[in-house]
Amino acid sequence: MRLVILDNYDLASEWAAKYICNRIIQFKPGQDRYFTLGLPTGSTPLGCYKKLIEYHKNGDLSFKYVKTFNMDEYVGLPRNHPESYHSYMWNNFFKHIDIDPNNAHILDGNAADLQAECDAFEKKIKEAGGIDLFVGGIGPDGHIAFNEPGSSLVSRTRLKTLAMDTILANAKYFDGDLSKVPTMALTVGVGTVMDAREVMILITGAHKAFALYKAIEEGVNHMWTVSAFQQHPRTIFVCDEDATLELRVKTVKYFKVPTGGAGPVAEWLSLCAPLQAAQCFVGSNPGHGHGTAHQTTLRQRPTCYN
Repeated sequence: MRLVILDNYDLASEWAAKYICNRIIQFKPGQDRYFTLGLPTGSTPLGCYKKLIEYHKNGDLSFKYVKTFNMDEYVGLPRNHPESYHSYMWNNFFKHIDIDPNNAHILDGNAADLQAECDAFEKKIKEAGGIDLFVGGIGPDGHIAFNEPGSSLVSRTRLKTLAMDTILANAKYFDGDLSKVPTMALTVGVGTVMDAREVMILITGAHKAFALYKAIEEGVNHMWTVSAFQQHPRTIFVCDEDATLELRVKTVKYFKVPTGGAGPVAEWLSLCAPLQAAQCFVGSNPGHGHGTAHQTTLRQRPTCYN
């Protein structure tokens, strides 16, 4: 597990976007080799999406050979509704990049057979070779996707009834009218996300500080579903300073990204450096040599995991 602490939301968003960009470029996707990316919705990833769009428009990143799978979708909300996750992804990300719409997979909350839709989604992920990097966000109660407190930590894509806390939190997107907020959703399961080869979870804001504490400083608990990712071999939690308010001082000191210096932490910080031409050492890890070098427009660094 790795915790990356940045000073503010903008830096956390930029770090996450550069990490995604780095992963796609290192993968060298092509016509017979697609990079598979899991994606979230909500307010937290908006900054990350804006940076990814910027990298694409600058010519640094292409999504031509990327397949995406979104975490969730409301049940019963028309696809063209402004608050549907289809609309969210199209307006905030997909229409600004070069992804093939056929490669952008989002659950259909209006399917005639919702369970069949969930099963088909799992099958599509498997047929794509699994998820290379699943990016997620969490709610103040520690839910990831719509895996509310009490969800099974080995759950798969399914129909879920939303917790009242989630409905209340989502009311701001529906003019504050609770009667307009969907009460059910289709969601990937905790087990679905755990199957990804790598997971990056974005946590920002003081209102999610207790959830971050539960996620990394206490044990695995199905009442805080995000805590399951302590057991994933390649998990990165990316947060801002405000989200660390409930963490122990020694935890923050151990993981905090400094503004200078050298060493492994500085290597992580380098992902937040401005885009520039740099040597990319593919497949390298600290203490394991450097791999093959090639020129790219994105600063790249090896990945460290504890």
